[in-house]
Amino acid sequence: MAKFVIAGRADCPYYAKTELLADYLQKNLPDFRIHKITQRPEVWEDWLKDVCEKNKWSHKNSPIIWRELLDRGGKGLLLGGYNEFLEHAQLYYDVTSSMTTELMQVIAQENLRTHIEKEQEEEALKTCVNPLQIWITSASAPACYNLIPILTSGEVFGMQTEISITLFDNKQAEEHLKSLVMETQDLVSPVLRSVSICTMVEEAFRQAQVIVVLDDTTDKEVFTLEDCLRSRVPLCRLYGDLIEKNADESVRVIVGGKTFVNLKTVLLMRYAPRIAHSIIAVALGVEGEAKAVLARKLKTTPSYIKDVIIWGNISGNNYVDLRKTKVYRYESAIWGPLHYSRPLLNLIFDSEWVKREFVETLKNLTATGRQFGGILAAHSIATTLKYWYHGSPPGEIVSLGILSEGQFGIPEGIVFSMPVKFENGTWVVLTDLKDIEISEQIMTRMTSDLIQEKLVALGDKIHFQPYQSDTELHKKDKRISLLITDDSQEGQISDEHKDLVPDEEQDLITSDNFESKTVEP
Repeated sequence: MAKFVIAGRADCPYYAKTELLADYLQKNLPDFRIHKITQRPEVWEDWLKDVCEKNKWSHKNSPIIWRELLDRGGKGLLLGGYNEFLEHAQLYYDVTSSMTTELMQVIAQENLRTHIEKEQEEEALKTCVNPLQIWITSASAPACYNLIPILTSGEVFGMQTEISITLFDNKQAEEHLKSLVMETQDLVSPVLRSVSICTMVEEAFRQAQVIVVLDDTTDKEVFTLEDCLRSRVPLCRLYGDLIEKNADESVRVIVGGKTFVNLKTVLLMRYAPRIAHSIIAVALGVEGEAKAVLARKLKTTPSYIKDVIIWGNISGNNYVDLRKTKVYRYESAIWGPLHYSRPLLNLIFDSEWVKREFVETLKNLTATGRQFGGILAAHSIATTLKYWYHGSPPGEIVSLGILSEGQFGIPEGIVFSMPVKFENGTWVVLTDLKDIEISEQIMTRMTSDLIQEKLVALGDKIHFQPYQSDTELHKKDKRISLLITDDSQEGQISDEHKDLVPDEEQDLITSDNFESKTVEP
């Protein structure tokens, strides 16, 4: 079979004559096939130069004709131009063309008009398929740098969904954002329609369909926990108002970061009530860190560990529940197929490690914010978005920060991490899980902190007071009364007696850090 490619300038008369002769041959010869390519006059020379350089040909005029070697593969075989094609047709097929010059010029102009109309139709069709509008706040944060390659890979929304990314930050970050835009364009992603920056507040979230809220940067110095909590309100109020005003009705908002994630989420819900049901907080970072610590203990791979549940405050006082956790492909005397799993707590025989070292490791990571470094934060956000759009793995438990409606005895009106599954573009709380009851003391500890964060931030409460059980309060009062030496030292612990106080109670007495962790073995 002979397949010829005929390419030319859209307004070229010789291309017009070659095209009509090729159409005649294709119509009358069963094994003769043609493929046509036209280019605008202003881009023809550059296009021709690129083709010739790629194939190591020498040709300077319109049209250019080559034969595709369908039976052999490899590059095409250059035939030449208008004259060479006419000679080939006459020599091999005894066919020639008698088209007049006047008719050639008329057809050439028709070809140009047709080419322009076709381009316009393609552009119109392209604009009809609008890309998914993604906005990333605090885009100068490290998490954004790591998030962009994942979003543009097509793994999150699918290779059939084009995306448009807008990087939103303050004016001081503009130069950094420009560099980030250039790097993103260098990825040459097939799903990325455009990437742009926005530093004008009033334009924020225009037509946004996905909003990723990262940790905000503040120039204001804060000295107390209460000031830090209240400092979150103005920005969340601003974001909420802009989302209500500018964002698409179907917008989905996902809140990540390493500080006050639950608080920022509930504040956004307060100030953007129209889309409150579409605002969630990412908990997979904490879940991933817990899996990694467990995997190191078991000398296995973190991805083989499933169904770790994170309850409560994502970036603060949370509760790591291992009662449903399973381990797949674990190397031991008992083996099974890939879908075979074993309860994690049956594989860790050192219960003291679970209760103490495991808890302390996660607590330290939360206190330092390490578990929400750029790579993990980006991966957690991207994975949560992927689940939101395409569903989570069947049968797998996912931790997610959402507004409580009273499930599991959690007070309504606070954002609380709990077990869910994603399906059909939304999430379902797994209220039917068995044997996951949480003790009243642990629940009260978690909810008390979250309620106080909200009240202090909104100005309904002046001071934040970390939750303490009656037993803790009694022990604390007893020890402090024994250690006070005189009136001038009231409320302090003497250095000579400080080693008598357990570490956890020293933290309770001398530290403003209210974040802690609990684990259920």
